[in-house]
Amino acid sequence: MKVLAAMSGGVDSSVAALLLKIGGHEVVGVSMNLMTCSKAGSASCCSSSDRLDAARICEQIGIKHYIVDFRKLFEERVVSSFVKEYLAGRTPSPCILCNEHMKFGALLEEADRIGAKAVATGHYARVVSEGGFFHLLRGVDLVKDQSYFLFTLKQEQLSKILFPIGEMKKTEIRAIASDHGLITREKPESQEICFIPDDDYASFVESHPSGGSAGAGDFVDSSGKILGRHSGIHRYTIGQRRGLGFGVGERQYVIKIDTSSNRIVLGSKEELQTKEISVRDISWVVEEPSNGKDLLVKIRSTHAGERAGFFQSGDGTAKLSFERPVSGVAPGQAAVFYDGDEVIGGGWIL
Repeated sequence: MKVLAAMSGGVDSSVAALLLKIGGHEVVGVSMNLMTCSKAGSASCCSSSDRLDAARICEQIGIKHYIVDFRKLFEERVVSSFVKEYLAGRTPSPCILCNEHMKFGALLEEADRIGAKAVATGHYARVVSEGGFFHLLRGVDLVKDQSYFLFTLKQEQLSKILFPIGEMKKTEIRAIASDHGLITREKPESQEICFIPDDDYASFVESHPSGGSAGAGDFVDSSGKILGRHSGIHRYTIGQRRGLGFGVGERQYVIKIDTSSNRIVLGSKEELQTKEISVRDISWVVEEPSNGKDLLVKIRSTHAGERAGFFQSGDGTAKLSFERPVSGVAPGQAAVFYDGDEVIGGGWIL
């Protein structure tokens, strides 16, 4: 089968492509040019150095490789949304949008164009087919699991996606890369958002053509008492306690960002907790569950998950009522629903 292998220049996509080649598939490696990086040698997936590594890996494996220019689409669907969300006082999750629009949107279209039957990536997740229905499951390596970022995928997309390393652990991936002498075998992983390699979100938002700053405003407590001044709401996120710029004795956390008044509300760890949240733009991988269904819900990628009742609100949103309080719920992040290891859907936190 002809397969388009998405090549980021990292060890995971390298091994994914290698396994497909060993398995007898006709593999074509494709790297996405997503941004014009202004910082030479930046260690991100938008950098030319990573695309060069991808090309060298494909040469090692013995497969064709080429680059697609998706910069305009990436700016429209991912970067602009990222900037807009931060300026609106929300905490975006650009990796989810990149998966939806780029890897399993634009790359699937590219696969159709070249006659490939599937797109393969180095995601730590699994797709299992059962009677013509496709189930999206966590990766076997729960530490590296990336299923949270894939909740927007539909059945048609899942039918054309391969996750060759989803059944493996990271240590196994490194061992395979080492055994085959791949140049990426010891390449470190990037922990930052790919288009912000220095991890300075605030400066990126301020310097972006569609960005800027709402300006300084007040830090207040939950009663409205002014505690100090902040340097712009885009510099803070729910649950943050470091980098506030001042001390008020008892440890304080960002518990709310009020864009209407340009105020950031600080409070205790207890005030950061809630037992009920609302979500919008809900996407289902499987059939929508009945009202009141008990689900396991992850409110961020690193969250272990908490049981919650699911209740449709009738206006396109839904309420999640948790059995136990959850902490640091950030509007703009995703709440992803699980049934055991299976992703059944998710939505965006209001």
